[in-house]
Amino acid sequence: MFRLARTARKLILALLTCLSSALLYRQIQPLPPKIPGTPGGPPVTATRTRLSDGRYLAYLETGVPREKAKHRLVFVHGFDSCRHDALPISTELAQELGVYMLSFDRPGYAESDPHPARTEESIALDIAELADNLQLGRKFYLAGFSMGGEIMWSCLKYIPHRLSGVAILGPVGNYWWPGLPSNVSRDAWYQQLPRDQWAVWVAHHLPWLTYWWNTQKLFPASSVIAYNPALLSQEDEMLMAKFGYRAYMPQIRQQGEHECLHRDMMVGFGKWSWSPLQLENPFADADADDGQGAGKVHLWHGAEDLIVPVSLSRYISQKLPWVVYHELPKSGHLFPIAEGMADIIVKSLLLGDDHLSSSASQPPHSP
Repeated sequence: MFRLARTARKLILALLTCLSSALLYRQIQPLPPKIPGTPGGPPVTATRTRLSDGRYLAYLETGVPREKAKHRLVFVHGFDSCRHDALPISTELAQELGVYMLSFDRPGYAESDPHPARTEESIALDIAELADNLQLGRKFYLAGFSMGGEIMWSCLKYIPHRLSGVAILGPVGNYWWPGLPSNVSRDAWYQQLPRDQWAVWVAHHLPWLTYWWNTQKLFPASSVIAYNPALLSQEDEMLMAKFGYRAYMPQIRQQGEHECLHRDMMVGFGKWSWSPLQLENPFADADADDGQGAGKVHLWHGAEDLIVPVSLSRYISQKLPWVVYHELPKSGHLFPIAEGMADIIVKSLLLGDDHLSSSASQPPHSP
């Protein structure tokens, strides 16, 4: 009888252990994505193109018609955004300079298929293939904002031969980039809110736990995902009415948060084998195809950015003298959507800074 009781206790303990393990496994496993155009997924409403591996990317074309364009620009959106969040350049500037702009949903966002094997390299190759599918030519201009800004470094590494010029706007930085001094990384790290330090730490060290960390209720998760107003500078507060209430916002996360937001964090803050500090000037020995001279890499950052610390951009620009650095002293993170700022960025990219007025170093402010 006693043996039976002991056996029963062991059996119950084993069952409880298995049950706990099963429950834990279910909690840390993300739900399957709701892929557009598949059973149970949202409908496809965007124009899409098929990549060589079978995935689809949704895209949006703005500006002048592609076949009439003098300048072809690919824009890469940031975190929790989509193809509709392209640089808001004016119709007048697009017509004046002959600008065609292509924006697209990055994998897992809105209507682009997810890419569970996504890396910092794969997105650069996606961009090159997208450009080929839409026949943009051998070279094109590139601009990216926030998490899309970080992707610009990947494009400079993996597809530099395809680029006519690059604008990097408020780029996210990886605190574990090889060659980044510990004091620089530490300074930037402690400019984050504690809850964001934890979210980023988990994405880097325990990527398999990223889904659970950002969906559990025991600890505060990413304040960026939660749109915490504590992250807004004075200028960002004014711009948030434009950015925070976009009519298409429900589409951005419609496949589920893991393959867009969480995957962004896992890749952006993951373990890279290289860093921007190791890059060489891709335009050092090349002339731009449009006859305007060698291309440039422009790096823009707001000094009052409370979402992405400016200190990493400052350090990188000091170490890479071929990067043209623009620091906006009164701007926060959302400066690209400030009135008139997109035109300033595009003019600088396409024509050079000599074509900008002295007042163009700071975006106009709302009254």
